[in-house]
Amino acid sequence: MTQVQTFLVGQGILSRVFYWLIRSLIKAFCRTYFRLGVYGRENIPQSGAFILAPIHRSNVDTPIVSVVTKRRLRFMGKDSLWKIKPIGAVLSALGGFPVTRGTADLEALKRCLAVLALGEPLVMFPEGTRQSGPNIHPLFDGAAYLSIKSGVPIIPVGFGGTEGVMPKGSKKVLPKKCSVVVGKPIYPPKSDAGRLPRTATADLTTELSDALQTVFDQAKQKAGQTS
Repeated sequence: MTQVQTFLVGQGILSRVFYWLIRSLIKAFCRTYFRLGVYGRENIPQSGAFILAPIHRSNVDTPIVSVVTKRRLRFMGKDSLWKIKPIGAVLSALGGFPVTRGTADLEALKRCLAVLALGEPLVMFPEGTRQSGPNIHPLFDGAAYLSIKSGVPIIPVGFGGTEGVMPKGSKKVLPKKCSVVVGKPIYPPKSDAGRLPRTATADLTTELSDALQTVFDQAKQKAGQTS
C-alpha cells in the first residue's frame, strides 16, 4: 500500500461506524423533511470501486447523495479543512480526503485513483461547482478519465427538487419534496490492442452527460417538477 493509500484508509472500523451513524440521521431527516424518494438503488454495485457522478444544484446534494447506498462514500475537500485536527478527523471519518486547491489537478487525480484502488466508491460532481436550470451543463472530463484509468464504472445520479430546497446563494433549507434517481452503470471502453483512441475520454464524458440528463429529468418528474 502506498503512502497516499495509507493516508486515505481513514480510521478503520470506528470511522465507518461513525459514518453509518451520521448517514442514518441524514436519511431520517431527508425522509421526513424532504419526503425524499430514492429510485434505482439496484444500480449501485454491492462491492468494488465505482464513481458516483451526481448533478449539482444545491448544497444539500452532498449529504443527500449518501442516502443512495449503505456503503461509505469518499469525497474530496480542500486541505485547509484538515488543518484543525478534530475537524479533519471528523471529515476523514465521514469519507472525506484532502486535496490542495491551486495546485496541479494531477495531485487530486492521484488521490482519487488511490481511493478507487482501495476498492472504495468515489463521489465526483462532473459539472464542477453548483449550477442552475433544467439542463446539464458542460462536464469536466475528470470522472471519465478516472473511470478509464482505473477500469471502474460511473454511476449517474439525478436530483429533483434540491435546487428549490436551497438555491445557490441561499442560507435557508426549505421543506420541499425531493427525489433521487440512480442510473445504470456506464462502463469505460476497453481495447484489445491495449490502447484507446484519443477521443475515448471525451466520448465517455458525452455518454455520461446524456445519462445525467435522463436521470435528472426523471428525478424532476418524480419530485413533481414541471421543468
